[in-house]
Amino acid sequence: METVKVKNPLSLKEELLAFVFKVYRGTGGAYPALEWVENKPSPDDFEGFTRVYEPFLEFRLKDEFDELYVLRDENGRIIGTVALVYNLEGKNVWWVPEEITNEKTGLIEFFMVDPAQRGKGYGSRLLEFAANRLKELGKEPYVITFPQLEAYSYYLRRGFEKIMDYKEFVVLKKNG
Repeated sequence: METVKVKNPLSLKEELLAFVFKVYRGTGGAYPALEWVENKPSPDDFEGFTRVYEPFLEFRLKDEFDELYVLRDENGRIIGTVALVYNLEGKNVWWVPEEITNEKTGLIEFFMVDPAQRGKGYGSRLLEFAANRLKELGKEPYVITFPQLEAYSYYLRRGFEKIMDYKEFVVLKKNG
């Protein structure tokens, strides 16, 4: 299995929507957080999830992600994703604190592993890949997440350090 760069992210929208819903269902609706939605859909409601998430996903695929990578299993199914955002100029990245918004900043976003594949090292592999890719580009790897998510402690265990609280988020940076 290898981490593959997606040349045309929008072409994977439907497949990614199904994958992200699998993650949403597998986390009991905790992730993605859908923080902008007043009444979050049930983890069993694909149509409701699609209604709220598809426009957001399309926007991110088209306008926000600078690079998108997927990890597929031997049957070709997506089992992990990670996106990099490093061209911040002109983007409405309201969740990124001004203090770190500069040409050296690289964000690790859209980091997910199929819940059925947890504990097999795929997440560590993807995260390490993303951090190394950002460093290759001369960027400093950051993650912005919610402190209540399980992912927060995961990032800390993987060498990220908390550098600040910002709005409802926590900002982490990979050093070294």
